[in-house]
Amino acid sequence: MKLFDDLIENFEKLPGIGHRTAERLAYAILDKDQEYVTNFSNTLLKSKEKIHPCPKCGLYTDEDLCEVCKDNNRVQNSIIVVSSTRDALAIENVIHDYKYFVLNGNISLLKNITPDKLNIDILLNRIEQENIQEVILATDSTLDGETTAQYLSNLLSSKNLSVYRIGYGLPYGSEIDYLDKFTIERAIKNKNKLN
Repeated sequence: MKLFDDLIENFEKLPGIGHRTAERLAYAILDKDQEYVTNFSNTLLKSKEKIHPCPKCGLYTDEDLCEVCKDNNRVQNSIIVVSSTRDALAIENVIHDYKYFVLNGNISLLKNITPDKLNIDILLNRIEQENIQEVILATDSTLDGETTAQYLSNLLSSKNLSVYRIGYGLPYGSEIDYLDKFTIERAIKNKNKLN
């Protein structure tokens, strides 16, 4: 069944989908009625045609500006810089006070991703145009994420604004003896005063 194998292969191309899961998804599609499959495929096509990065921040939207950029109740002079839309949505699930800027990746020498391949120029323009006073760098705690944060910190040091790095430390509910040395070191360096 070449067509069925093609269906499985296409599901496997999605991130985090292995062969067994792709096979289950293919069977699930075949078990659905024609109306569901038609709606599903139309939604996929419309999503690809109409959803695009917000020109101001980079979050995905199907409008001129995303809902976050339109929200005037958010802190106006502060911005959280993230590597991807997924990172912004993870933060947004916890706190709804800030505006975002998506870099579309991290600086990575191994992957040949240099600063000019990220949205850094757009970020600098936005900081100036909106008179941003505080930038919170929320890139991953990986070598590439740290490199990107350090690069941006150095780049923004000449501007008249405050630059912060999100805190890292012990995950809630974790046991110290199971943590790697980098996490423990970060937790100690990012200690908070209690009294």
